[in-house]
Amino acid sequence: MQRTPHHRSRSRRSALAAALGVGALTVSLLGGGSVAAARPDPEPLSTTLSLPSPPGSQNVKVLVFHGSATAESPTVDAGIAAIETIGQTGPADGRFTTEATDDASVFTQATRLGKYNAIVFLTGGGDLLDPEQEAGLESYLEAGGGFFGIHDAARTEPFSDWFTGLIGARPTGAPSTAQRAVVEVGDRQHPATASLPLQWKRPDKWFNWAANPSGTVHTVARVKENSYTPPAGANGWDHPVSWCRDYDGGRSFYTAMGGTVDSFAETDFRDHLRGALAWTTRLSRADCKATINANYTAERVTRPNQPGQNDQIGEPHGLVTAPDGRVLYIGRGGADPSKPVVTDWNNPDIGKGQGEIHVYDPRTKKVTLAGSLTVFGNKGGGDELIKVEEGLLGIELDPDFMTNGWVYLHYTPHAQINRDTHMAERRVSRFTLGPADNKLDLASEKVLLKWPVQIHSCCHAGGGMAWDSRQNLYIATGDNNSSGFSGGYSGNNPQPSFKGVSFADARRTAGNTNNLNGKILRIHPEDDGTYTLPAGNLFTGKEPDEGGGRTRGEIYVMGVRNPARIFVDKSTDILYAGWVGPDAGAPSTTWGPAKYDTFSAITKAGNHGWPYCMGNKQPYRDRNLPDPGKPLGWYNCDAPKNESPNNDGLVNLPPVTSNTIWYSPQGGGVDYPRDANGIASYKTEEQKLLLPWLKGGAQATMNGPVYRYDAASASKDKWPSYWDGKWFVGDFYDGDQPRHAVLTDPRTVGNGGIPVHAESLRKIVPVGSDGIRNLMDWKFAPDGSLYVLDYGRGFFTSDSKSALWHITYKGGDATPSADQLARKAAQ
Repeated sequence: MQRTPHHRSRSRRSALAAALGVGALTVSLLGGGSVAAARPDPEPLSTTLSLPSPPGSQNVKVLVFHGSATAESPTVDAGIAAIETIGQTGPADGRFTTEATDDASVFTQATRLGKYNAIVFLTGGGDLLDPEQEAGLESYLEAGGGFFGIHDAARTEPFSDWFTGLIGARPTGAPSTAQRAVVEVGDRQHPATASLPLQWKRPDKWFNWAANPSGTVHTVARVKENSYTPPAGANGWDHPVSWCRDYDGGRSFYTAMGGTVDSFAETDFRDHLRGALAWTTRLSRADCKATINANYTAERVTRPNQPGQNDQIGEPHGLVTAPDGRVLYIGRGGADPSKPVVTDWNNPDIGKGQGEIHVYDPRTKKVTLAGSLTVFGNKGGGDELIKVEEGLLGIELDPDFMTNGWVYLHYTPHAQINRDTHMAERRVSRFTLGPADNKLDLASEKVLLKWPVQIHSCCHAGGGMAWDSRQNLYIATGDNNSSGFSGGYSGNNPQPSFKGVSFADARRTAGNTNNLNGKILRIHPEDDGTYTLPAGNLFTGKEPDEGGGRTRGEIYVMGVRNPARIFVDKSTDILYAGWVGPDAGAPSTTWGPAKYDTFSAITKAGNHGWPYCMGNKQPYRDRNLPDPGKPLGWYNCDAPKNESPNNDGLVNLPPVTSNTIWYSPQGGGVDYPRDANGIASYKTEEQKLLLPWLKGGAQATMNGPVYRYDAASASKDKWPSYWDGKWFVGDFYDGDQPRHAVLTDPRTVGNGGIPVHAESLRKIVPVGSDGIRNLMDWKFAPDGSLYVLDYGRGFFTSDSKSALWHITYKGGDATPSADQLARKAAQ
């Protein structure tokens, strides 16, 4: 390694010191204070440097620049030694030589500067480059050079907007004291992070940022603020610590880590440096564009309906994409603006609506109304004894859809309602879609499965469907009960009933092993329109327990409230589901937790708690006749019992499995201290938020897909491979609600392990009045682009904002381009 002495002129700094005073100068250079903000930015100078494009060669060289406005940091020697060792070790095609200097004149020496594949700033901060030298660094980037800033480099050139862009963000003052913290490593593909733990525990000095760079840079790692004590002005749950971007023709990587000497001796930190250097030197390619908001385009692809027609869209309720790119989406059956809403049970047309199926063809950009089913689903708004959420609830395509045209619909036929008992039939049927005209053949219906539901009271109908890799069909059904008679808590009031059927006791439905409501069912459809039961469901249907005849073999998951959206990742066959919680706005020390909206990654058949337990096995209180207002004992989540008078299933239930994500108005992942029996305190002042990236309020989960990248696809719209394996979770509402991509830990997923990383999608799946305000469903198409349904701005109808949206990626390929790699063998 060559380390050259410092020879640069100090004339610019001396003049500034004379004007401001040496003490003020030091504050302005290193502290980011008001003096620095007041200093005018010098006029940029052009440079006549002629550099090779890209700089450097196969004989890879790295320059470490370690100038400082004050005494040299003790991390400099450790950092130089670490970079030199990295360059001399590892596979031969990844090695490089290192030169270190604090002489800024190198940036005006074209012959010398052009030999470096990358420049590392291991600086101590401050105003180090005169205008000509900064212009030389700009020329180096413009020619395709690589830059790597470490820790205090973010405080270098504090008066340069261009350098701020190069770094990506500026700190607010000094970093924290050295503290051990958890770094969440969200990018599992970049060479700087691919080998690191998902949750990387390490000590360092942690900066706060004046402006959060996420969305303008590609963040590869974040520090978890609740794992250490940050200085005042902390950034919150989204606290970037390492990021990269393509900048001004070149490549820039920055890490805020490396603030201690010991950092450079860590094996994982050296791996982080090695990967960053591999990309900046052009030894490897990496995608540093994937989470930059400007690289995504969201376009509304359906128009408002023509007056008196639903030619474009019904009341949006679900979508599915076909292998040829067509998008089929359904309307639940809400109000037709041209017809009156019938709410009188004496009227044969009560609740009659049209559940519509539309087809959008991206090749022609046209929408076809494929057909409609006459459903019970149009009673308008009002309280839970008036409104209804039944109707056309779910859609899926057969795995062989391109040859057989089979479409599966989950709906409540109006012809099957009983106006006397207020009961209806829910069914899953198979229809055939015409390949030429996109028209649904209603006469082709094959009813696979049907079961009774009460329709006296709203709500929580569920409706989602999905296939696994073995062609098993999952069907999500809601508990179809009111929580209004239990104060918005457990929904376990056995008293309210109509014609002998309870409508406020979810133990009759979701908590009942002999009832198909409040479940996720799993069946194997056969070609003749029947189905068989796959092995591994929660029950066989022939359990001898408690006398036999008390279970249904179709049940895969019990204890879910309103699973409107489900998804199965066929790469793993993990089932992802989300369901809406009850209505209590705050926890109760008498009755239990507040409303928890829930997402769960489900790896095996199980009981997910409702109405006995929610979240991470937080129990409710039991209640029963003769006085449902009197609390009984807390439910035992490990051995729950269904002792409702409305239960016709097993009393002894499977143990409750913890869920992956839950949130309430108090926040995300709400948890409390537990007593010796595992009962939470439910005191707001004692709560801990395990998922600080979530906020609640008005909330309604909308589970999304897991993205799988197809390298063989030639699509120009596909989302990049960075998102591969990430689970998309969202909420119907767009205020402070979740719209995130999350990572789960394969070691704990399905066993109550919470996500290890999350990142916001609010700018990519845009919120706001003219964006996707009311997210109803979202699915990736075979070409890797994303389709999203916006419900619109009114309930139980469609309006001018009801729409199908298409979100595409336009960021281009990973960098550097394949023909600019320093060594072809490193591809």
